[in-house]
Amino acid sequence: MTINHHSRIYIAGHRGMVGSAIWRALEAKGYSNLIGKTSAELDLRNQKAVSDFFQTEKPEVVIDAAARVGGILANNEYPYPFLMENLQIQNNLIDYSLKADVKKFIFLGSSCIYPKLAPQPLKEEYLLTGPLEPTNEWYAVAKITGVKACEAIRKQFGKDYISLMPTNLYGPYDNFDLKTSHVLPAMIRKFHEAKQSTVDGRQSTVSLWGSGTPMREFLFVEDLADAVVFALENKFEDNLYNVGTGADLTIRELAELIQKTVGHAGEIIWDSSKPDGTPRKLMDVSKMEKAGWKAKVGLEEGIKRTYVWFLEHQDSFKEVKI
Repeated sequence: MTINHHSRIYIAGHRGMVGSAIWRALEAKGYSNLIGKTSAELDLRNQKAVSDFFQTEKPEVVIDAAARVGGILANNEYPYPFLMENLQIQNNLIDYSLKADVKKFIFLGSSCIYPKLAPQPLKEEYLLTGPLEPTNEWYAVAKITGVKACEAIRKQFGKDYISLMPTNLYGPYDNFDLKTSHVLPAMIRKFHEAKQSTVDGRQSTVSLWGSGTPMREFLFVEDLADAVVFALENKFEDNLYNVGTGADLTIRELAELIQKTVGHAGEIIWDSSKPDGTPRKLMDVSKMEKAGWKAKVGLEEGIKRTYVWFLEHQDSFKEVKI
């Protein structure tokens, strides 16, 4: 099937950080037939609702950016919904895409699908070669199932169903709720609020989880959206591709970079009683680069752009309820 600017493209999760970035990227390139439904309009966990949607809307392309997501705390405290709801969402989307003869399906996952102690950098072939990180295995198991479902469809039916596994994402429309957010947006909010709060003329201290020694890689969400558009417009030889920058830094270095960007002058306290998570998660992105795509936005620039967005929208943030 040839994708053109009039193709009916359904973006599941189009209101989220990833989905909205993909929507903007596609609009910017002239795609004019985008389909989006809010969770109130379409409950992706509901099998019949999803079936009815496919019969009515007849999308030619499906991009699955819908998921229940969260950081270590949320994954650890609410394992069942992180497993079951993600399975329900992606199973319905993948199965009804197959039944509706959707020609191209792009499944988005996460680098957490790889074993906790897999060799670094993480290659696609390391999938299912060892135990997962216990604090987010529920989400990871669901995403692994999605990868394998797309691979099975590709193998059995020859359809162009592919999986993109991004590294840690951040950017505009991120979740800044301190109970459920990931590390980078949580730090932006913590440092900003500490900057606004003073004790005896000094800016408040910031307490951060763990030792600060784990290493992480971060991808600006607009880069991921660019990768999705690239995957949409090109036929890939394989079913699974890592999407990242290929460079990482320690959580301590990340904290110092965000602290500098925000302009916080207080002290950072590391709470070593809290878990660190996986020691290192660096993606091998050579496969994606060989296909012809590479990340463009550097971490310092991306953090600055994210902080500007945070400042513009902070009054509208709502606490996320689990």
